[in-house]
Amino acid sequence: MAKKKLKNILFVTTEAVPFASTGGMGEVCGNLPRALNRTKQAAARVMLPLYEDVARRYKDEMTFVCNITVGLSWRNQYCGLFRMDSDDVTYYFVDNEYYFKRPEIYGYYDDAERFAFFSKAALELIPYLDFRPDVLQSNDHLTALVPVYYNLYYKTRTGYGNIKNVFTIHNINYQGDYPLIIAGDVFDIANDDLHVVEYNGRINLDKGAITVSDAITTMSPQYAREIRLPETSCGLDGILIENRGKLHGILNGIDTDEFDPARSMSLFVNYDADTLDKKVKNKVELQRMLSLPEDPDVPVVCMIAHMVPHNGFDLLRKSINKSGPDGNILDTNIQLIVMGQGDPDTEGYFSHVQNMYDRRVRALITYNRDLAQKVLSAADICLVPSRTEPCGLTQMSACRFGTIPIVRATGGLIDSITDCGEKGDKGNGFMFEEYDSDVMDKTITRAVSLYYYHKPEWRELQKRAMACDFSWKKAALEYNKLYNDISE
Repeated sequence: MAKKKLKNILFVTTEAVPFASTGGMGEVCGNLPRALNRTKQAAARVMLPLYEDVARRYKDEMTFVCNITVGLSWRNQYCGLFRMDSDDVTYYFVDNEYYFKRPEIYGYYDDAERFAFFSKAALELIPYLDFRPDVLQSNDHLTALVPVYYNLYYKTRTGYGNIKNVFTIHNINYQGDYPLIIAGDVFDIANDDLHVVEYNGRINLDKGAITVSDAITTMSPQYAREIRLPETSCGLDGILIENRGKLHGILNGIDTDEFDPARSMSLFVNYDADTLDKKVKNKVELQRMLSLPEDPDVPVVCMIAHMVPHNGFDLLRKSINKSGPDGNILDTNIQLIVMGQGDPDTEGYFSHVQNMYDRRVRALITYNRDLAQKVLSAADICLVPSRTEPCGLTQMSACRFGTIPIVRATGGLIDSITDCGEKGDKGNGFMFEEYDSDVMDKTITRAVSLYYYHKPEWRELQKRAMACDFSWKKAALEYNKLYNDISE
């Protein structure tokens, strides 16, 4: 029997760790290609823009490949290509200083044009690669034009035939919504082809990618189901239902080498499931660093997320604002550490709460990977009460550190966390259903009670959480199967 040829996968993305990342998409596009390559069942490479910060940090490690001119409507723009090999993955960087030599990745008036150029450039550069992709893996609305352009203008060209397209929806809230009037001038889409991206009288780049791609993936099986519901689809439920045969939910993984309490250089003290007594030393050291009362027995509850209300910060805010005979969640014997950046009002509120509860609360208005690991290793409980969650990585990372997650039943949180029950004798965390602060508070109380009064059960719960396999290998094997299925 002939051996199957490895599929060549080209990830076209605006983010990939360690080069550029603002969240989950960067984690996926940085870690999944490496995991695919390590399975020896696929050959994955990554293409992303050469942002200013990337060029500064890694320029000496890159080699120049070529430069071409890319046409986008009436523009003809310089496009350079650089290559770098790192940690089992080949990365291609698309250079254009006009579009990408800027201090931030996003947030500019011409973002639509910038990433339309990048999507077009990715396709124009294919003949210049020492690598002929069998599959183009595009990611979210920022590169949704890759499958759209391919199907409209490239698939019949010499050298481009029979390339399959997989489009990944990292977050359905962001769909690439624009007025129709810019279709030709900005996106270089002819009037006769507008129907591909038109939706409800506007451009919707996600809609275009969903309809023309060979497969669509989401970050978890549950999220694939949820985005077909009117209340969670942000208007695309009809399109997703029509294309449900192409929709696949594959649960993300995490970098288990990075999130390894036995080896992480970020921790004050390393430990594993057999030496959990050492975990409390991380708590005391963090309490000392943050000028909190040094108490090894008090449960530390952390919440690490983008500081926007729908990540559950609005629930936590309601919990803290409660008054009455039962008090609020901070009147219980816990310490609370929130960490992240985002909405200024949310940041300001939790900074205010820190001032009010100086001996119980710390608001770390930042995001730093080293500090995040210090917090996760020191905490006893990790709060992930999202309204919606395509996958979520924090609850998986928390499990690796023996820090028990409390999650709301949505998206990837359902696929990764199982409630431990009233006795704490099963599962790997705590879960609540209704998006309600009272329900969340009861779940926090249930967790704190188990922590205080049932120490043996708590320790076994920690061990079960730490034993969960959240590696990228499982996800990589599922993606390999998908790539093979659509190519047959």
